Amino acid sequence: MHYSIRHLTKFRYKSPVSESIMEIMMHPRSDHAQRCLTFQVSVSPRCRVFSYRDHLANQVHHFDIPVQHEQLVIVAESLVEVQPIPAPPYALGPGSWEELDRLVGADDFWEMLLPSDFACPTPALEQLADHFDLRRRDDPLSVLHTLNRQMFEYFDYRPHSTRADSPIDVALTNKAGVCQDFAHIMTTLIRTRLRLPCRYVSGYLSQAAEGQTTHERSASSATHAWIETFLPELGWVGFDPTNWLYANDRHIRTAIGRDYSDVPPTHGIFRGRAKSELTVAVRVTPSEDVPSLDQDLPVPEEWTILVEKAQAIPAPPPVARRQMQQAQQQQ
Repeated sequence: MHYSIRHLTKFRYKSPVSESIMEIMMHPRSDHAQRCLTFQVSVSPRCRVFSYRDHLANQVHHFDIPVQHEQLVIVAESLVEVQPIPAPPYALGPGSWEELDRLVGADDFWEMLLPSDFACPTPALEQLADHFDLRRRDDPLSVLHTLNRQMFEYFDYRPHSTRADSPIDVALTNKAGVCQDFAHIMTTLIRTRLRLPCRYVSGYLSQAAEGQTTHERSASSATHAWIETFLPELGWVGFDPTNWLYANDRHIRTAIGRDYSDVPPTHGIFRGRAKSELTVAVRVTPSEDVPSLDQDLPVPEEWTILVEKAQAIPAPPPVARRQMQQAQQQQ
């Protein structure tokens, strides 16, 4: 399957800012069963965009806008090919826990085993683990299948009930959140109770075809997040607790990390004293054939307005530098 992806981000400032420095992680990965065929990013005001790969092979683009502006618009477009991914079996064979421990001990998984900024155990998390009776039993894969279902059934999907920087206790207390919260909670449970390598995955989910029966409840116009766990015989296997799915060929991966703090779609600072408003729009268009990014896909009228070049603004008096993480919460 091929997917054309358009990801628009707009920051609008209440008063002019004099400089913006930004990193973005919107470039789909090329690994496993996925290949990014083309990627392009447009920024307004216009600037030069550079890129590098981090230590986990995530593609990071970055830029500096050293002129006065009242808004910052980023439009990322990509064309991705994803091969069919077979469903994992329900269980692994005898001795799989011992084999898993042997593999983990022989390789470098420490980053995905230790607590991290948003995947840190708390008393509320321990209570949830006891409620789920989460422990090493039977085999690793069957335990993960059960945990994925328990997460889906226990938590309500409630947009805007948490923020991008909310600790897991907010979702645990409310028994509600969005995909980012569920991925953080499941990651922490797997690392602490099951002692399995687990990583956070940022990306997109193409909605199921009309008439197809699914458990999906995440928004179609936002980025998505799920988790991957390392298992013997299978390698890294993805689970989507938001939608009670295993990661399949509709899950499009952009970045992997310990948690959201490693892979936010946007992260940056600006110089000035101004509040900002964030607008995000995502469109994932599936196609059996190889589409072109130049094809005549329907584009909302507001997108055309947003990508217009920002109007030049006279330079204001010097102001103090203000740091701000410009990040969008994944739904």
